[in-house]
Amino acid sequence: MGSYLGIYTILVLCLLGYSANAEVFTAGGPPNSDITAAVLKAFTSACQAPAPSQVLIPKGDFKLGETVMTGPCKSPIEFTLQGNVKADGGSTQGKDRWVVFEKINGFKLNGGGTFDGEGNAAWKANNCHKTFECKKLPISVRFDFVDNAEIKDITSLDAKNFHFNVISGKNMTFDNIKIIAPAESPNTDGIHLGRCEGVKILNTKIATGDDCISVGDGMKNLLIEKVVCGPGHGISVGSLGRYGWEQDVTDINVKNCTLEGTDNGLRIKTWPSAACTTTAAGIHFEDIILNKVSNPILIDQEYCPWNQCNKNKPSTIKLVDITFRNIRGTSGNKDAVKLLCSKGHPCENVEIGDINIEYTGPDGPPTFECTNVTPKLVGTQNPKACVGPVVKAPGKE
Repeated sequence: MGSYLGIYTILVLCLLGYSANAEVFTAGGPPNSDITAAVLKAFTSACQAPAPSQVLIPKGDFKLGETVMTGPCKSPIEFTLQGNVKADGGSTQGKDRWVVFEKINGFKLNGGGTFDGEGNAAWKANNCHKTFECKKLPISVRFDFVDNAEIKDITSLDAKNFHFNVISGKNMTFDNIKIIAPAESPNTDGIHLGRCEGVKILNTKIATGDDCISVGDGMKNLLIEKVVCGPGHGISVGSLGRYGWEQDVTDINVKNCTLEGTDNGLRIKTWPSAACTTTAAGIHFEDIILNKVSNPILIDQEYCPWNQCNKNKPSTIKLVDITFRNIRGTSGNKDAVKLLCSKGHPCENVEIGDINIEYTGPDGPPTFECTNVTPKLVGTQNPKACVGPVVKAPGKE
């Protein structure tokens, strides 16, 4: 079934934890050929193999159509992408997926290759920056119900929609991932996560047109460390509260990250007039470097894009045990810190420790604003904490 591996390949597989008789199912073809059928055939064979196996896409440029790879599988699978696979360059409206890995326990994705979403035509057809009515477009790579996984040394280029979408997974590590798209590419979140437990995102560079990392409902025990973000909309928890079936968020840790020229920095966002009453607790941002980041620290419990909600009805999402520690660098506007909490559920136990955010624009020094929160202050704060609380005229948004 598999080809002869050679002594070197056998050694590599052993080092990766695979046995010497692991089979390799190769999915390749002539340059620029469509390998969709070959990939599906290789995955199906690997999924049915009684021992750990490998699917290999060799070096080269290939076309790849919609590819859904579904378990459960009999043994762990390593998917090695050495080449570059390209999606349909059209807008492909109405589809919400390109490459999907689902219902797999014991999975590795690696190889140094690239998923090229060919998103340029789709962005032009989907002006999400100016209207909420976004057309449905494919997410580049989806991980649905994938447990005990390592995704390493992979690039996602020019996704039409989200680059990576991770739902209902456990014990997953993303390491040395590169995500690349222009700043003006709409709705191209780098990594979006929801309903997962025990995920790590490490040593990763994200340059895109929306949130570098967005954390949805139901997330538990997430570590984001040594991530460089920019351009993009920063690292965001939320938005939360739009839907009635949402679950609590707990234990989110963001540390040793760098934000460069992003539209937002470290952000928690919840909807007013929320459809549910949930809690986001244990959210910690620590040791963050900022370089001309607009809105570096932002809690926004009045998040309401395109005026889809009633801002006069306070958010019912409870924010508890939030810390911002050792945040330093420069802001792109004077709003260095904005803690805009819900009047219905004021933020509880928010700690600000040792922040130093500089701004030298013509509209004055940086500001620190608070609404419905009294933060615990530790160490030094620049700008000075909570000067000029936000006051809005009745009926004004």
